[in-house]
Amino acid sequence: MTTVFAHLARPLRWRTLIADAVLAALLLGPLAAPFLQAWGQLAPRTVSGVVYAMGSLVCPQPARGLALYEANIMAVCMRCYAAVLGLLLTRLLYAADAGASRFWLPRYGLRVLPIFAALIFAYVAEFAGQIAGLWVFDNLWVTVAGLITGVGLGLMFHPILQRQPAGSFRPSAVGRA
Repeated sequence: MTTVFAHLARPLRWRTLIADAVLAALLLGPLAAPFLQAWGQLAPRTVSGVVYAMGSLVCPQPARGLALYEANIMAVCMRCYAAVLGLLLTRLLYAADAGASRFWLPRYGLRVLPIFAALIFAYVAEFAGQIAGLWVFDNLWVTVAGLITGVGLGLMFHPILQRQPAGSFRPSAVGRA
């Protein structure tokens, strides 16, 4: 019983809660938009219109989204959606180890910037190659490029977002709140 009260007595981390809510919206919005669009009612169609409009602002190829329900497609392409999935994977990893693992990039300082750049530019390199005509759009390859980019962004920014001080990336930091 004491552990329940001790858990409830911890301060609520608003920044973490807001970041997780935004991540959930980024994951669920593109998936829900085709179903809301097909619903036919005014309110769901309005919500799906907002999701599609936001998707067209952030995604370079929203028309390449997967068809999920009848002729209605996702609000973003798989490259963009996989980047968000990569962020989810690193968020789950951070929840499991609280930044104590060796692969969290901020622990290495500025010398990790070339690795970080290589990870996040997988998205750009794949898209540039497609635009240049080196290859055609393929959902498998755009998904891989998006995942690599999302994982790179997550490995760099989850510890920063979770207010993990640079010097506390060691196994003893796992038990701290």
